[in-house]
Amino acid sequence: MSRRYFVNQPIVGPTAVLEGAEAHHLLHVMRAKKGAALTLFDGGGAEFAAVVLEISRSRATCQIIERREISRELAGEIVLGAALPKGERQRWLIEKATELGVSRFTPLLAEKSVVKVQASTTARFDRWTLEAAKQCRRNRLMTILPPLSLEKFASQAPADAQKWLAHPGGETISPPPPPTAIWLAVGPEGGFTENEVAAATGQGWTTVSLGPRILRIETAAIAMAVLAGGAG
Repeated sequence: MSRRYFVNQPIVGPTAVLEGAEAHHLLHVMRAKKGAALTLFDGGGAEFAAVVLEISRSRATCQIIERREISRELAGEIVLGAALPKGERQRWLIEKATELGVSRFTPLLAEKSVVKVQASTTARFDRWTLEAAKQCRRNRLMTILPPLSLEKFASQAPADAQKWLAHPGGETISPPPPPTAIWLAVGPEGGFTENEVAAATGQGWTTVSLGPRILRIETAAIAMAVLAGGAG
């Protein structure tokens, strides 16, 4: 299987250009030469068989051989909002959410959050998302959105979406048949406050239980994504 590389512009013509980190990896880590076969994707949903046509120190021009309409997305959209865990657990959360087919991720600013969300924090998420998409062969990237409060995030869910809020004592999860848009919300280590829960349930959200044990943020988020994926 040829290696996958991301082109940050729509691939529409007979050639595509790799630049930046992707070109560096191809040329200086993999030491690719002219004629090397590779697979390109631009996040639009398709992937492209290609060969290296021209190279310089910092870019590679590739000839497109074939466009392949291959979808590895779920039938229904999964939108995940979660408070951020500490340290490297953030990367694990982003990578696994990407692998499981989550469409959009929003960091939640909950009342009990202990991780401060800054621009430098979320800037890393795009890179982790891309790396995970390359590994799991997704042709669309999970979108990273700006941080929101739970109330604001909850208000954005469409009326016809399934809306699950992780909260002890909630209902047992029962995924609807696909395709269904499913929105998920996971709080910080201390959980959502009663005010936050009331604000979300007042907007049509259902509190759901993930069992008798208290899970870490990333574990709860991935467990919910797996269950939601069963409906997509």
